[in-house]
Amino acid sequence: MSLLGGIRPPITVLSVLLLALAGFTAFSLGTLHEDRLSKAVLTSQQHFAEDGAIALRASLDESVTDLDRAAALFSTGKPAAPDAVLDRIGSVYQKWRGTAVVEIGTGRLLAARGENLPLTAIDRTKLSGEGGLAPRMVRLPGGETRLLTLSLLNWKDQPQQLLVASSSLRFPGISLGASRSIAVVGADGAVLSSDGIPQPEMVTGTRRTDAARDTKQLASFAKTAAGKTRANPLTVKEPGSGGFPGVSGSLLGGESGKNRAAAGYASLAGPEAGVGTTATSLDLTVVAMVNVPQNPARTADAFAGLVLAGALLLVGALVVALLVATVQRPLIALFLESRRLTRGDLTRPVALPRGGEAARIAAALERLRVQLRYDTPGAPASRGPRRRRTGTRTLLALCAVLLLAWCVPLGLLVNRAGDAVVVPKQLVSDQRERTDTLNDRVRRALNESQADLLSVASLMDGDTTPEHMTTVLERTADEHLRYQSLYVLDPSGKILARAGGSPKAADGKGPRKAPVALDDGGNTPVIVATAPVPAKEGTAVVGELRIDFLNSLLKRPGLGDIRVVDAEHRIIASNDGYRAFEKLDDERLDALVDGPAARKTTPRPTGVLYRSGGDPVLAAAAPFSGGGAAGDLKWTVVSRQSAKGLAIQEYSLQNRTVLAGLLGFAVGAACLGWLQIIVIAPLRELARRAEALADGDRRSVLYPRHHDEVGAVTRSLEIIRQQLQQRQQQRKQAAGPPSGAAGRN
Repeated sequence: MSLLGGIRPPITVLSVLLLALAGFTAFSLGTLHEDRLSKAVLTSQQHFAEDGAIALRASLDESVTDLDRAAALFSTGKPAAPDAVLDRIGSVYQKWRGTAVVEIGTGRLLAARGENLPLTAIDRTKLSGEGGLAPRMVRLPGGETRLLTLSLLNWKDQPQQLLVASSSLRFPGISLGASRSIAVVGADGAVLSSDGIPQPEMVTGTRRTDAARDTKQLASFAKTAAGKTRANPLTVKEPGSGGFPGVSGSLLGGESGKNRAAAGYASLAGPEAGVGTTATSLDLTVVAMVNVPQNPARTADAFAGLVLAGALLLVGALVVALLVATVQRPLIALFLESRRLTRGDLTRPVALPRGGEAARIAAALERLRVQLRYDTPGAPASRGPRRRRTGTRTLLALCAVLLLAWCVPLGLLVNRAGDAVVVPKQLVSDQRERTDTLNDRVRRALNESQADLLSVASLMDGDTTPEHMTTVLERTADEHLRYQSLYVLDPSGKILARAGGSPKAADGKGPRKAPVALDDGGNTPVIVATAPVPAKEGTAVVGELRIDFLNSLLKRPGLGDIRVVDAEHRIIASNDGYRAFEKLDDERLDALVDGPAARKTTPRPTGVLYRSGGDPVLAAAAPFSGGGAAGDLKWTVVSRQSAKGLAIQEYSLQNRTVLAGLLGFAVGAACLGWLQIIVIAPLRELARRAEALADGDRRSVLYPRHHDEVGAVTRSLEIIRQQLQQRQQQRKQAAGPPSGAAGRN
């Protein structure tokens, strides 16, 4: 018999898998435990820290890129005075706390703006070496940390100058909400900067005690997080998990009354896995901490898991017993009976099973036994009445129904979450604050795009030729892939210079007055940023942004579906598939966008928990607010996600129950299908061939499909066919030639 063929392997494997599934059901459904702080809350804090890490990394990298590009643009033009350089940079970018220009050869300070810079931390003799111009962190005497960014100013026949800018390690536009704090942590675990915790000298009473406790807890989290983020992301993340490319996780802290400190941490990681940036080389970690109210701990009912496992054992035992009694034993008996007939033992009748194809084959064997034994003209009739019997396919279908009777209720009825789902309030707050943070990131990205164009426009004067304009535009397009087209428009709408693709928003008119605008004249949204050229009235540098750039900013794990809509609720960008300019498909989201918080003088983000189709849904809307070129767009970032995907106990129990039902269905389909292909189908074909042989068909040769019990019976029938055919030929030879032919001879 073959190793995987025959009747025994499918039934044995089915028994083992059903036993294992029963153990899995009892263990997984009976040991589900939820701490007083939900796992969904901890996961949300992890995502919050990831948002902070993404925002900080983008801000630091943008700061370095802007300074390098500004220095390169100045170096391509005529020599400029140090004060003019700093004034022009300051008028375009308001991101640095201080700037300075230093003559590298002598170390003389040529110009300075803003706060005093710690220039003594820069070794001028090592600037030409590897990493000499890399950004560096410097600790000030007051304990604050500054990031110094360096770039070179080169003009022909002029002393080389060093452009220095300092920035604080503060988070750009992170919405913290109530009782949340966030910190930047160095590689040694020291807190370099923090927000959200008031200074002890600024508060009194219990608030001072709370501030001291939170500061101590944040420092403890910082030490732990710095150690965890030293690991390689490939070794700490689950294969195929995707999401944040760096190292991230969550931590639990001490209790304070009914609250407990929870934190998320994330290392600064590049936009793609394995791709480093200037900011990632600083080995910084972001830690976000919040005090969360605790709920009573809950544990799943172990008895329910045992009942389901016991029911599966009962069903499995019934199925296996049915298969053994109606398929396996009759088939093995057929194998033994057929072997007996081929050996010449024809005295004892063939035992007939109760039903199925085995009974048909046994009846055919009995008729063949009679034909072999009574090989005389007076032999009893070999054809007898046939009864309609229950086939093995029907028995197999009955086994499938029994297994489905256990699987289907688990997938559709048992342990359904229903209205008993408890969604922590902290998740609603996190949805709102994270949406507001993402809203600020989108707005700042649009502002940065327009600021880049202002920097380019400031270098153009009345003597700038179209060739020089094209060179500057091409350099800008190469450095910033966010632009799909860059061009210079004169007051009549004529394009003086162009880089990138063909303009889609150039309609033959002069430049737009709005610094950032939406062109909706085509099938796709086109975001147009405009920067006037100071030396040429009515002329402007125009940049058309790729809509994919805006879509890429919206990809945040744990926020669900994210949309950017305009004042008419038309979708401009999304983190998922969408049709441009289509309306929102949820009335609750429309009401959220137009809610009272959005109509205030200073719009505020809002979050809500509502039910859709019986399931709770988290939703939030954050309108554009704050200054900058994009402040007047009246856009809103909207997010929505179903609570079914969160790590909430009711849904975890439901998902495990459905998984057990699906596993049971897979086990039954695999094993019963295996049995149908290997045993049942060949057995039905063998029954038909055996009856034909008993009816007198001596010409059809019987070939076995597999080397198993059915194949063995087939070989025995082929031997019997050959014996009957041989005897038939012997009878013809014994009868001799016809009498008429003998007389003619």
